[in-house]
Amino acid sequence: MATELSRSSYLEKNVGSFPETIDVAGVKYEKVDDLRYGTNPHQPAAYYRPAGVTGVIGGMKILKNGKNGLSQTNLEDISGALNIVKFCPDAPACAVMKHVNPSGAAVGCPGETLKQVYIKARDADARAAFGSVIAFNVKVDVETAEEIMSTFVECVVAPAFDDEALAVFNDSERFKLNKHVRIIQCGDIAALPKYCSDAADAVDTVKVLADGSLIVAAPLLTSLRTVADLKPACGENSRCGKQVSNVPCSEDMKRDLLFSWHVNLSVRSNGVVIVSNGQTLSVGTGEQDRVGAIEQAVVKFKEKYTGNGTLENSVMSSDGFFPFEDGVEVAAAAGVKAIIAPAGSLRDADVIKRANELGVALFHAPERIFSHH
Repeated sequence: MATELSRSSYLEKNVGSFPETIDVAGVKYEKVDDLRYGTNPHQPAAYYRPAGVTGVIGGMKILKNGKNGLSQTNLEDISGALNIVKFCPDAPACAVMKHVNPSGAAVGCPGETLKQVYIKARDADARAAFGSVIAFNVKVDVETAEEIMSTFVECVVAPAFDDEALAVFNDSERFKLNKHVRIIQCGDIAALPKYCSDAADAVDTVKVLADGSLIVAAPLLTSLRTVADLKPACGENSRCGKQVSNVPCSEDMKRDLLFSWHVNLSVRSNGVVIVSNGQTLSVGTGEQDRVGAIEQAVVKFKEKYTGNGTLENSVMSSDGFFPFEDGVEVAAAAGVKAIIAPAGSLRDADVIKRANELGVALFHAPERIFSHH
């Protein structure tokens, strides 16, 4: 009891004590709202947006609130999920976010409905999707809303919702488990920066250290725009001379590679993302070594994936280079046939040679995309 009273007193003392404006790295920010709490219930928090700028997230409209407001974790998951679907302007896409990592993501293949895209994203890891944040890049229809309400979710964010879909989300009698779901309309997703050339329009990222010191850094963006930017891996060293990836890769697999790379931007490193037919089959995240991330992804697929896909003939992205051949060997043994990863290892040529021997197409990405959010 004493602990609970202490926590309550702490919250009462600090909630609302955040200033209305702050200045960071020469940018003035205005407070949007005090949050329900920060990462944990005993941490007060508020969120801010650049002054005078509505923003895709900072200007969101709450169409249906839960029993209370948003938390820091909700906002971080909303941001991470939108950071994935923003890369799919030509097809419906869905990202399911949990604890600031995607549990699943999917992009529509020809003929697929939005409901089917959502199911692909959810069923990549349906267990983790329980209590998640879901983002779409298109208007949510009633069929998709019905499917979402069949399980428990925290928030649904999209640029628009059909009236019939909103009626489903508000039907607390029929969907008692989800009566507190939060429905949020975001701004124009196309306004979010995606590529390194967009950096002039992007807001710097800020990391707060344990003593209150700050790191201000450029945002994590990518140079990889289209499948035309995919370059076969090449490398050279004294052990095996010059090596070039020579395994054929289909156009469908290249599209999956591009999608996998764009999803990986929102994965905590070390991260790998395995994809097939526009669906993440598994996400390996937060491991201290690259092989461990791949092994984790393979195990998660075997134990948690509930969709119709298979690892055979899948593709994979890695947010960092392969220091040895073992990462490619583990992925190939699981059925992966194409991989994208940055160059930079002293053993790049050894890795390429081994990938050729294993029948795995290997592409070198233009940059590393570690994320330590």
